[in-house]
Amino acid sequence: MVSQMPHLAVALFLLSFSFLAYLYTIHLSDNKVTLVWLIQGGQNDKLTDKRLAYNSAKHEDQSTNRSDRTDLISSNNGCTMAPESRFDCGRDRLLSREECEARGCCYAPLATSAGPPWCFYPHPYPGYRMGPLTPTIWGQAATLTRDTPSYLPKDISTLSLDVREENSGTLHLTLKDPSSQRYEVNLPAESSQREAETKNVLYITEFLSDPFGFVVRRKANGKVIVNTTVAPLLFADQYLQLSTSLASSFVSGLGEHYTPLILDLNWTSLTLWNRDMAPHADANLYGSHPFYIVQEQDGLAHGVFLLNSNAIEVILQPTPALTWVSTGGILDLYIFLGPDSQSVIRQYLHIIGYPMMPPYWSLGFHLCRWGYTTTNTTRKVAQNMHRANFPMDVQWNDLDYANKRRIFTFDPWRFGDLPEMVEEFHKRGMKYILILDPGISSTSPPGTYPPFDDGLRRGVFIKNATGNILIGKVWPGPTAFPDFTNPEARRWWEDCIRDFHSKVPVDGLWIDMNEPSNFVQGSVEGCPDSDLENPPYTPRVVGGHLNSGTLCMSAQQQISTHYNLHNLYGLTEAYATHSALVRILRKRPFVLSRSSYPGIGRFSGVWTGDVRSDWEQLQFSIPAILQLSMFGVPLVGADICGFGGNTTEELCVRWMQLGAFYPFMRNHNDKPNAPQEPYVFGQKAQAAMRSALNLRYSLLPFLYTLFHHAHASAETVARPLFIEFPSDPNCQDIDKQFLWGSSLLISPVLEQGAVELAAYLPAGTWYSLHNGQPFYSKGQYLLLSAPLDNISVHVREGHIVPQQEPALTTTASRTNPFFLTVALSAGGWAWGDLFWDDGDSLDTFEMQNYCYVIFIAGQSQIVSDPVKLNGALDGLVLGGLRVFGVPSPPRYVLANGEKVRDFTYRTDTKVLTVTGLLLPMSEVFTVQWAL
Repeated sequence: MVSQMPHLAVALFLLSFSFLAYLYTIHLSDNKVTLVWLIQGGQNDKLTDKRLAYNSAKHEDQSTNRSDRTDLISSNNGCTMAPESRFDCGRDRLLSREECEARGCCYAPLATSAGPPWCFYPHPYPGYRMGPLTPTIWGQAATLTRDTPSYLPKDISTLSLDVREENSGTLHLTLKDPSSQRYEVNLPAESSQREAETKNVLYITEFLSDPFGFVVRRKANGKVIVNTTVAPLLFADQYLQLSTSLASSFVSGLGEHYTPLILDLNWTSLTLWNRDMAPHADANLYGSHPFYIVQEQDGLAHGVFLLNSNAIEVILQPTPALTWVSTGGILDLYIFLGPDSQSVIRQYLHIIGYPMMPPYWSLGFHLCRWGYTTTNTTRKVAQNMHRANFPMDVQWNDLDYANKRRIFTFDPWRFGDLPEMVEEFHKRGMKYILILDPGISSTSPPGTYPPFDDGLRRGVFIKNATGNILIGKVWPGPTAFPDFTNPEARRWWEDCIRDFHSKVPVDGLWIDMNEPSNFVQGSVEGCPDSDLENPPYTPRVVGGHLNSGTLCMSAQQQISTHYNLHNLYGLTEAYATHSALVRILRKRPFVLSRSSYPGIGRFSGVWTGDVRSDWEQLQFSIPAILQLSMFGVPLVGADICGFGGNTTEELCVRWMQLGAFYPFMRNHNDKPNAPQEPYVFGQKAQAAMRSALNLRYSLLPFLYTLFHHAHASAETVARPLFIEFPSDPNCQDIDKQFLWGSSLLISPVLEQGAVELAAYLPAGTWYSLHNGQPFYSKGQYLLLSAPLDNISVHVREGHIVPQQEPALTTTASRTNPFFLTVALSAGGWAWGDLFWDDGDSLDTFEMQNYCYVIFIAGQSQIVSDPVKLNGALDGLVLGGLRVFGVPSPPRYVLANGEKVRDFTYRTDTKVLTVTGLLLPMSEVFTVQWAL
C-alpha cells in the first residue's frame, strides 16, 4: 500500500488539475475574453495573436447603460471571491449599496468596516479595449478605447499605450491621453541612457485586450511579476488607477513613511505627498518615492517604479496586491527584473541617475542645534568637542544666524563676526554649514533685502492663479517662494549664494523646509475654489487637503501648476543648489535636503527630519535609512539623539553608537530641549561616545570606498541583509541590523536597559571587529554581550577592510597611517579594495584622477595591487594589520621579504596583529606569515 501512495497522489493531482482547467474554461466561456500574447525576446520577434473563443453568451453591447451593466454583473458569479481578493470600487468616495451597484460593482458587507472593501469590482469588469500592437522605433504601441465612460468625472475614453524594452532587465510601459498634453515628469538633467541590446530579455509580456490588462512574467521560471488584469484600469483627468497582484508579501519601498522595512499588506495605504511632518505612523512625510522592491523566492527580486509626481495613494492588500491611485499626470511605469535586489536597484538608478560622490570630510561627524544663538556660543561648542577629544569635522548653524530669520543675511549683533568664525574653523581643519530655507521674506522695505528685490525684478517667484506673487508664511513672516523649474530662478539662486559666499565662505548648504512648508494653508490670501484645490479625489494626507501646510495647488510655476510639481520642489531646489555650488566652489558640493523625490541622490544627501528622542524612533531610523539607501540616496542619516524632546544619557549613547554607522552622521537638537552634545554627559557615557566616533573615523577609508562604488556602480552603502543574502529567508525582514557594503554587519542595541542582544548572523564565519573573536554561524541568532560602551560590529569572512588611524578631523586623519583588518575565510583567503583621491575635487572618477588599490590575502600572505595611481597616496603608509582566523601561531612575519619584530598572536581568538610597518601605500607590498 505504501509503495502505491505516490501513484495515488499523482492521480489525485491530475484529477484536481483537470477540474480546475474545466472551471477556468467555464469562467472564460461565461465572459468571452480575448488575449493578445506578446512574447518578448527582442524587438523583431513576431507577435502571436491567440484568440480563445468559446460558445457562450455574446459580449455585452458596448452601448449598454450602467443599469444594464448592473443586471449583467448581478446575474453572473463575478462577485464570488475571497474577501482578501476584493479590489475597492469606491476608493474615490464612500458608497451606499445603490451607488455601488450603479457602478456595476458588487456589494457584500462584512462584519467590520476595516479591511476588505464592501464595494468591489466583479471579475471581469468592463473597461478599455486594446487595439492591435504596432511596431515603433523604440518598441510597440497600441490604442486603448472605451465606448462607455467609467463612473469618474472627466473620464478619458482613448489612451495610447507605449511599450519599450529599455534593456534586458527593464520594461517600460506608458499610458497617456493622445489628444491632450498632460504633465509628464522629466528628471533634471536626465542622464540615463537607453541600452540598445535587448535580445536576452528577462521578461515575457502578455496583454489582455478586452478588458485591457497586462501580465509580466519572469522568463526564467514563468513567475508572474505584474498582473494588472486583477482590477480595471481607470484613467480620468484627476484620477488614475492601476492595480496589480504581487509575487510575494515581502515588499519594501514606497517611502517616505514611518514603517518597518517590510511593508504591512493588511489593507494599509501609503500616501506619497511631501509634507513638513515629524515622523510618525500613518502620515505622509517629507519625501515621495513611488518605487518598490518585491522579494520573490530563491533569491530573486523585482522592482516597479511609477514616474509620476502628483499626489499618489498606494493601497496594499493581503491578496497580495497593490493599487496605484494618482491624482494626475500619466501612468509611466518601469518594471525591473533584477534578477536580484542589488540588480533591481542598479536598474532603477539607471533611470533616475547614480548618486553623487560626497566630499570626504562630509563623512565625518557633524554637530548642530537650533539654539546656538551667537558666534561665541557656536565657537565654544566646537572648542569643547575637540578639548574633550571628540572627533568632529563640521560645525553647523540653524536659522539663529540669520538677521530677522531672512536667508542670505547674518545678524549684525549676534553673528557679526560670522565670516571670521568660519575662517577660524577652516584654519583648524574644520568645515562650516548653515541652513537655507526656500521662503524669501517679502516684507522688508524696498531696496533693503536684495534677494527679494532682485527676485521680484527677475520674475523668479511662484505666482498664484491670478498671476500675482503667491505669498505664504514661514519663519521670517510673509514669504515668496522661488520657482526652481525656472532657469532664471536657478541663476538668481546661484547669484544669491555666490554673493553670500563671498562674505561667509560656507562649505556646504542645508536646504530645509523645502516640501515646501507653509505655516498657512495655501497662501495668506487663501486659495481659489477649483478642481485643483478640491479635486474629485484627495488621498489620505495630513490635514485632509493637498494644500495643507504648503502652497495652493493652483499656484503657477513655469512648467506647470504646483498641483503637478509639488513633490518635485525639493528635488528642483537640490539641483539648483548643487549646480550653484559646483560653479562657485569649483569643488565637490555638499547639500543636505529634507524633501526628496527620485533622483535627488545625484545632488544631495537627505536626513529623516524631526525625529523624537525616544527608543522607538531610534529603532525606526534603521528602516528609514535603508529605504532611502535603496532609493538611490546613500548619504543619509537621522538626527542623532533625536531632534524633538529631551534625550537621556543611555539613549544618546546608544544613538551615537548606531549613528556612527549612519552613512551621514549628525547630532541635531531643537531649541527647548536639554543639551545633547557628547561632552555634556558623564565620563562613562563620554568614553562610549568617543569610542564610537573613533571607530567611525578609523573606518572612513572603507566608507569612502563604499561611496565610490555607489557613485560608479549603483551599489548600496547601508545595506539591508536581504540584498546581500537573498537566498536566506531569515534575512527577508530584518531591519534592526544592517550592513556596510558586503563586509560589516552592524547590530546595535535598540532597547532601554539592554546589556545583551540577539543578533542574526548569516551562515559563515563572522569576526568581532573589536577583537577578532570568531563566530561560526549556520544562519542563526546568537546572544551577544552588549555593555553600554560597546556596539556589536562583525566582519564577514573573506573580506579585507582598509582603515586609518583616527584623528579629531578628517583633515588630520587622512595623513595618518593605514591599517588593514583581514578576515580570512575557512580556506584562508580574503579580498578588499581602497578608492582614494584628494577628497573634494570634482569628477575624479570620471576624469581618472584617483588611486585604486586591491588587497588579496591567501596562502598565509597579503599582497597589495595598486591598480591605478595618481599621486594621492604618495607619502601615506601602511602602519599595520590585523589578520583574523590565523589557525596557529606564526613562526615569523615578513614584510616585503624583511623580518618584522612587532607582531603578536592570540591563541584564544586566533588573531595575528602586526605593527610598526612603514610600507608605502602607493607601491606593491607583501606581508607573509610562516606557520
